[in-house]
Amino acid sequence: MDLINLADASPLQAADSDFVLEGAVRRPLSLSVEQLRGYESALARPFTLRCFTTQRLIREVGAYRGVRLIDLIDEAGLRNDTPGDFKRTVFVACAHDGYAVTFSWHELFNTAGGDSVLIAYECAGEPLRVEDGVPVLYAGADIMAAPRHLKRLTKVIAQVLDVR
Repeated sequence: MDLINLADASPLQAADSDFVLEGAVRRPLSLSVEQLRGYESALARPFTLRCFTTQRLIREVGAYRGVRLIDLIDEAGLRNDTPGDFKRTVFVACAHDGYAVTFSWHELFNTAGGDSVLIAYECAGEPLRVEDGVPVLYAGADIMAAPRHLKRLTKVIAQVLDVR
């Protein structure tokens, strides 16, 4: 089994905000924020961002607008070399600084929570800038938003787990 090297989530240039969907997909995607704006969008509710460990208030966050991650995964198409591979796929979302969070295929496609995982390019009706963390990955159904609130998303890697 090939392991994911999180060091590959290299720092971006200040003006670079491309997002890549790669790994066990049929058609890898590389999209700029402007290209993300061309997709059908979804709107999240405003929320309070709190530190997971201390519950300290970080800030109030307005409504994010962005593309649902599941829509981009559908466009890229998951590989299914062996029947059922897609159900053993995990997705690792990586930020420019090496921070990473995970999602399972079941979580994204077999629960209502998958509909609220966004790659956001707008907040409270205003375009996000690189300084704001664009593109932002946000999991709207999470009980605590902070652990999977990922700024400057660089890539999502799809990997089929080999559990045999």
